[in-house]
Amino acid sequence: MKRLLIVVAIIAVLGLTAAKLLSNKEATEAKVYQPDPNLKVGVRATVAEMKNLSQDTKFLGSFTPNRQIEIRPLAGGEIVKLNIQEGQHVGAGQLLAKLDDDQLRFQVEALQVTLEGYQNDLKRYEVLVKGDAVPAVNLERTQLSIRGTQAQIKQLNKQIANTSIVAPFSGIVTSKLVEKGSVVSIGTPMAEITDIASLKLLVNVPEKAVNQFRMGQVISVQTEVYPDAKFQGKVSMIGAQGDEAHNYPVEITVQNTANNPLKAGMYGSIANSNELKGESLAIPRQAIMGSAKEPQVYVVENGKAVLKNVMIGVATNDFYEITKGLKAGDQVVTSGQINLQNGTLVSAQ
Repeated sequence: MKRLLIVVAIIAVLGLTAAKLLSNKEATEAKVYQPDPNLKVGVRATVAEMKNLSQDTKFLGSFTPNRQIEIRPLAGGEIVKLNIQEGQHVGAGQLLAKLDDDQLRFQVEALQVTLEGYQNDLKRYEVLVKGDAVPAVNLERTQLSIRGTQAQIKQLNKQIANTSIVAPFSGIVTSKLVEKGSVVSIGTPMAEITDIASLKLLVNVPEKAVNQFRMGQVISVQTEVYPDAKFQGKVSMIGAQGDEAHNYPVEITVQNTANNPLKAGMYGSIANSNELKGESLAIPRQAIMGSAKEPQVYVVENGKAVLKNVMIGVATNDFYEITKGLKAGDQVVTSGQINLQNGTLVSAQ
């Protein structure tokens, strides 16, 4: 009898415990927030539409000379004539300086006398060899002596020509480093000539924009010194390697003008368009979610937020081009995505 009472007591305790736990569970569940499945989440949305995403991007650079060279002689000696001044314009082939060449001319004169003697010997040997009066080897030696002397004369004449220093191209004398009477050796810097008939505007273009340029492309160039004048430039070089900041050098050649003369070192700028063909389907940047490799957007369909994968193309400061995944007229969420899941009821504004 006693055992039966114990069993009944245990069962009663277990029942009370289970009832208490069930009561606690119901109370706890009552305290937990249960979202209303019919409650709509407020979001901001806009319509995907066709837009012209072409945009002008400005790049600033500075002008460099078309050509610039240091004049260095190929011969040495005293400067006996100097025909240049800083700031002077010189033409291609114009004589800039003349070195003393008297000693070289004396050597040529002596060799010409020697050559004349060899030529007279040759005539005599030709007659004597025909009559077997002298060996033919004498004739051959004389012929070789003539050829050797002629080669020496050519070398000296080349050295004499090198004493005349001429301008390799037309330009401005931007530096004069010697004076008349100076003695120079081979390779001594004498002057600097700068060609600014055309100039090169060198700009550094970021990686994302360098593909907007192509060789031979005509681009409008503006300058700070002539703000109302527009110059036409042509892309003459696109760098194949960027710097550590992923900027690539782009060179635009600009013809100089007499009305608005440009100088090396001046600032210039270009405005280049990305030149998208026609209009493109676009949405605001704020609508894009996920990563650049796997972009997604929420589209409002039948009052619900539907998560869709898209492909993006050209980007501007405000919009992304959509190449796949949307069509014109689709309503995309631009604000409030953090509160959404695929299929959430939404109220779009």
